Parts: sequence; structure tokens; C-alpha cells
Amino acid sequence: MNEKLEKAFNDQINAEFYSEYLYLSMFAYFERANLKGFSNWMNVQMQEEHAHAMGMFNYVHERGGKVTLKQIDTPPADWASVVEVFEEVLKHEKLVTSKINALMDVAEEANDRAAISFLDWYLKEQVEEEANVSNVLKTLKQICDAPQCIYMFDKELAARTFVAPVIG
Repeated sequence: MNEKLEKAFNDQINAEFYSEYLYLSMFAYFERANLKGFSNWMNVQMQEEHAHAMGMFNYVHERGGKVTLKQIDTPPADWASVVEVFEEVLKHEKLVTSKINALMDVAEEANDRAAISFLDWYLKEQVEEEANVSNVLKTLKQICDAPQCIYMFDKELAARTFVAPVIG
């Protein structure tokens, strides 16, 4: 793996760990609000982001590269509403998609077919991530004025479970 690609992977690993940290903060926000289904959704999201970071971490090692961990920025801790949280999640997932696209650009520039193949899974995962968050956000916007509907949706989100992804 060339030096530029290794650096780009390390930047993305850091971004994935920030995503985990952001969703952990959102998990804490929902716990404080006693919205256990929403906190569960964020907990699953947090675990997925950890798996994504570790998939890249392991890939860099498998390729003989050096993983360089960086300081993780402090995520926000408070939001005005449930809708605002999910608006931020969607914005964040779109940012992650752009970062993975940029990483793919570096892999293509390096003509590193193994990295391109590996990153293809992440690109497909981001399409799914954005769609899932968009669906939650659409539902929230339809029901946000009805507390009883938020309560029912909270119960629905409690059913989400973490399934470790098979990356690559």
C-alpha cells in the first residue's frame, strides 16, 4: 500500500471512530430523554461504526501498513429534538459517504485494485446507511407533533439489533 493511500485509510479510520463517538453521544442523549428505542437504534449504529473502523484497521494491517490513531473530536451532546438528531445523522452519513468516495479516489489514483475492491463494500454500505436514516427521518417528520406516535415509534426502534457485518 502506498504512503498516500495508507494516510487516507488512517484518516478514514479516524472518521469512522468519530462516527462511533457521535452515535455514542446521541445514545446518551436518548437515554437521558428516556427514549429507550431511540437509544437502542443509536447503540446499534455505534456498534456498526466500530465494526467499520475495525474493518479498515484490520485491512491496513493485512496490507502491511501502519495504523496511526489520532485524537477524536468531541461530538455534540445536546439537540433540540428527536428530528434534529436524525437530521444530524443524515448530514453526517452524507459526509462519511463523501469521505469514502475521496478514499476510493486515492485508491484509484494509486491503481490499487485490492483497495478498490475492499472499499466497494463500504460504498454500498453507505447507500444503505443513508436510506435507513432517511426513512427514520421521514417517519419522524410525519409524526413529530404527536407524542403518542413518538412513543410508538420508540417501541418499534427498540427491535433493531446489531448484526456484525461481513466486510470486504
